[in-house]
Amino acid sequence: MTDREIGKLKTASISQLNTLCEQLRNTIYETVSVCGGHLSSNLGTVELTVALHRVFDFPKDKIVFDVGHQCYTHKLLSGRAEKFHTLRKEGGISGFPKRSESEYDCYDTGHAGTAISAALGIAKARDLKREDFSVIALVGDGSFQNGLIYEALNSLTILHTNILILLNDNGMSISPTVGGAHEVLEELKGEKPLEDIALFERFGLRYMGTVNGNDLEELLPALERAKVALKEQTVLLHVVTRKGHGYPFAETAPMETHGVNPKGAQKEYSTALGEELTALAKKNEKIVAVTAAMTDSLGLRPFFDTFPTRAFDVGICEEHASVLSAGLAAQGMKPYYAIYSTFLQRAFDEIIHDVCGQDLPVTFCIDRAGATGADGETHQGIFDLSYLSFVPNLTVAIPKNIAEFREMLRLSATFDHPFAIRYPREGAEGVSNGVEIGKFEVLHSSTSDIVLLAAGERCIELANAVREELFSRCGFDCALVNARFLKPLDRDLLSSLPQRVIVTLEDSAVCGGLGDSIARFYRNSSKTVLTFGYDEVFLPHGEVPSLMEKYGLGKEKILKEILKYARG
Repeated sequence: MTDREIGKLKTASISQLNTLCEQLRNTIYETVSVCGGHLSSNLGTVELTVALHRVFDFPKDKIVFDVGHQCYTHKLLSGRAEKFHTLRKEGGISGFPKRSESEYDCYDTGHAGTAISAALGIAKARDLKREDFSVIALVGDGSFQNGLIYEALNSLTILHTNILILLNDNGMSISPTVGGAHEVLEELKGEKPLEDIALFERFGLRYMGTVNGNDLEELLPALERAKVALKEQTVLLHVVTRKGHGYPFAETAPMETHGVNPKGAQKEYSTALGEELTALAKKNEKIVAVTAAMTDSLGLRPFFDTFPTRAFDVGICEEHASVLSAGLAAQGMKPYYAIYSTFLQRAFDEIIHDVCGQDLPVTFCIDRAGATGADGETHQGIFDLSYLSFVPNLTVAIPKNIAEFREMLRLSATFDHPFAIRYPREGAEGVSNGVEIGKFEVLHSSTSDIVLLAAGERCIELANAVREELFSRCGFDCALVNARFLKPLDRDLLSSLPQRVIVTLEDSAVCGGLGDSIARFYRNSSKTVLTFGYDEVFLPHGEVPSLMEKYGLGKEKILKEILKYARG
């Protein structure tokens, strides 16, 4: 949509705006069907975003999206309609707000709970610079479970600035919203008990709501009233929307259509997690499962259905989930905390002090580890090996395939210390030849002077391609080892390797991970260690193979370095 067309939006009739909403909804559906992305959350916020663009003056006014994946209509209304077909593609527009992409995106988001804090910072900067514009935080009810939201609300009376908090309440995060905050919001959608309104207003804001966020005739005047009230104090406008609105299949299956994959996938590791954990729990009544609003995405639905009293979805509260797991373990339970790699970062302090500091038998099942592709910087799981590598008492495992992942899960059931298993979204079932804590696996022996130590399915596949290419080009036959434990390292195997050149490959940031750990092991030896992983960069959105090639795990780059030694 051009600037001229945006100008028409300001004067269009309700009927014309409704027609526009249907056009936008169709464009989103058609694009996501091809490119993948977040479908149901964007379908539900079309009218709300159109109304915001009608009432406010973007980009002069500022909007911060929380989590950010519901920004597709905003992008279509802010000069990016002609590029929208490139959504989530390498070199195309991001599926999240991106300051480098457009002046309409004032803040990069991708993790829940940050919008109110960011909006307050933007508003306070506005006040200090004596500027005049409105600041809006668009926050889903799922994010309202996150503790950072309440830290931000707690500072309202301290910061003395005004923002508009738009609470987009559809009763969902990825999974259905749960917990006490959810119950308060449900009450507010009913008879609006005064004690619940007072709960919000004691933070120093004015509560306004509830409003049907899919009805422009109701929504537009409510936003106008909120805009006026905003001049006096911070306002919370409670907007109720329907996730997947306008497409019945998405309305009735909001979890399944939250994230859409545009192509057929391999088997997901999460499926194996659900199968194995359920089977283990049938034999061991101490096993419990914990997740932070990701029950289905992490494959835990079979466990939750089979053992509802031993399954805990705490909402978008990653830090709390870690400490909850620690508390369960401290009293003799065996918790499995399943979480995406990018979200585990939020619980780093709790991993150190609460779990590992007490040497408690919590197993972290770290999904979507490594490059994740199309969701971009905030969702790439490339830092876990780096920040877990130096934590005492923690064992870190990296399976070569789903079969080995299953075996690691079975091994963890009788392991009495903190244990982390990190794995990508999809992979091959494969076979496993037995797993022992801290022991690597020799996949190919050779008397050559070079050995490849590869961690995880993708890097073993890459290492095999490198090995075959070396043999094809110059008859050089490298050894290959499945380096399936970052912690502890297989010191016996590393000490016995006859090769002079050690090459490490990891689907992770190269700094602080497997390569660095092995380089430290050999630091007083005569061996040469070549480490390959992702460069010191935030990976943008794109296809995983392309990202690997471009940002540090390219086959030709690795071959070029190895050939310096193979020919020497």
